[in-house]
Amino acid sequence: MAVASSSRRAGARAVAVWDALDPILAAPDAGPLDVLDIGGGTGTSAVRIAGLGHNVTVIDPSPDALAALDRRAREAGVTVDARQGDLAALADVADPAGADIVLCHGVLEVVPDPAEALAGIREVLRPGGTLSLLVSQRTAAVLSRAIAGQFAQAVDLIDDTAPQGRSGRRFSLDEVTGLLTTAGFEVGDVRGVRVFVDHVPGGLLDLDASSGDALVELEQRASTRADYLPLASQVHLLGSLRS
Repeated sequence: MAVASSSRRAGARAVAVWDALDPILAAPDAGPLDVLDIGGGTGTSAVRIAGLGHNVTVIDPSPDALAALDRRAREAGVTVDARQGDLAALADVADPAGADIVLCHGVLEVVPDPAEALAGIREVLRPGGTLSLLVSQRTAAVLSRAIAGQFAQAVDLIDDTAPQGRSGRRFSLDEVTGLLTTAGFEVGDVRGVRVFVDHVPGGLLDLDASSGDALVELEQRASTRADYLPLASQVHLLGSLRS
């Protein structure tokens, strides 16, 4: 039962991101795209994208994660190019203007300089290419700390004085939009990710199998509503590289 609950929760957490990406990745006239997944880890996204017929390269600093990626890709019958490296030194492991799409999910939070990192991503994208950016939001982090009774930590997050720790920095939508615009991207689709799912008890999903589908639909509906965006644990943005 716990495995089923975890699977339902994972689907609800990721649905908004795939709703944004699928029209690009599954377009009939897209042809094989060159996709660069920065910090792609064990290949959850990469293997799915490779299964659609695209050429996928994962860059990650962890050799253990890359080994797990290799196993996952072989089990799925797809090929993924795995390279050890990180976003802070992207030019060392990625070709200039070599990608049609770059995924940067949960990585901008931990780089030394987000603006510099986005400038590096710009250099590896082809003109007209797309950046899929997923970052943690500050407002939702404040809410989760308050609900957990961690009031001092919530205050630190409000004042933006909290130590980064393992989870890294948080952003407001205005901050991340400003970073993208400054780096030369035109911001398009914006969606809230994990608006409700992080607050739903796992036991609730175990009690009723249909609740997982209902939660996915709820996340989908809320993801594109501006009034629910501040509640989302993460925000997903598509940025097009201005030529």
